[in-house]
Amino acid sequence: MTQSPATPLPPPTERRRLREAGSLTQAQVAERVGVSRRTVRAWETGRAAPSGREGEAYLDLLRTLEERREDQERSGDADVTEHHAAAGIEGETGTRTATATATATATAGNDGLAGDASADPTGPRPGRPLTPAQAFDALYAFCAPALVRQTYLLTGRRELARESVERAFEIAWQRWPEVARDPDPAGWVRATAYDFALSPWHRFRPRYRHPEPPPADTADRLLLDVLLDLTPSQRRTLLLYDGVGLDLPETAAETEATTPAAANRILHARAAVATRMPTLADPDDLHRRLAELASAERLRASAAPAVREGGERRARFWTRAAIAFTVALIGTTALTLRTAPTRYEPPVPPGATVHGVPPPVAPGPLSHKEQKLRDKLRSEPHAGPERLAPQPF
Repeated sequence: MTQSPATPLPPPTERRRLREAGSLTQAQVAERVGVSRRTVRAWETGRAAPSGREGEAYLDLLRTLEERREDQERSGDADVTEHHAAAGIEGETGTRTATATATATATAGNDGLAGDASADPTGPRPGRPLTPAQAFDALYAFCAPALVRQTYLLTGRRELARESVERAFEIAWQRWPEVARDPDPAGWVRATAYDFALSPWHRFRPRYRHPEPPPADTADRLLLDVLLDLTPSQRRTLLLYDGVGLDLPETAAETEATTPAAANRILHARAAVATRMPTLADPDDLHRRLAELASAERLRASAAPAVREGGERRARFWTRAAIAFTVALIGTTALTLRTAPTRYEPPVPPGATVHGVPPPVAPGPLSHKEQKLRDKLRSEPHAGPERLAPQPF
């Protein structure tokens, strides 16, 4: 691609930042430029360089996004970051939340695994900072619908998917100062929801011991069975890379694995899927089918205020439980100090068995011989030799 020296192609990180600042997903950029989503991902990670007619269209799009960002900065929106431009979220303390941007990156397309397009991610207009509750509600409205669908593909259980997402957002609300300052709050919530959904302790819960009704469509049922036959780590890695659309380093970081290990999991998972469903050997077809399977289920999450109230109620419960346990521990310690001895008393040694001593016998009637001896002893005046008295010399 021929480029002017005055307008070189931005580096890969700047390309992604411009796309996120313009509230565009990789799928939307691919549609405008006329390439596949994988090509856009390769351009943004530096694995490939734009060239030809598509490269020129991509460069024109980046220029347009750069000019739009400069216009927003000149109009007084310099305090609104690119994440705020995509999500419209900034707390009263000035902390930034990358809500819509991180979600768009995580979902990679306006499809079954993407954020809720009907939600208003812009919130109040720039210049009117949001309260923490409003910022949380905006993040929840944009991320929760897609995250429930993703978690359903991860577990195959509708109720567990909804519970996992709500529990993740409850934890996020309890730690909102930390989440609000996180560079990727949507990724933070997604990782928490995935960890809860894949917990092995769910198998001991009575409500999750029996399987749920499978999807009605035969192809959807087969794809879900193939996904559930994968190991949890392979399933999670495949969903993040081919379903959500994360890059390989981001997928490895979120799954807490090395990049080669994440790549091996993806290859093994793709091979397992292609073995049973040869039509999904192409990653683009696999991404499309995952989105269709997620969209086929009518999965809904609770309202954001209800989730916030649930998080606050759970936090109050555990706080009171911790206070009660502390009070009980203090009382037990005080009682122990009150009743404990003030000096050392050696313990009584255990008894030992003495051998060779005949057992005591009860006294019985005297025999004739014993009676004669007793009478003789009583009749004699002295019971032994005469006593010796000292005499002077």
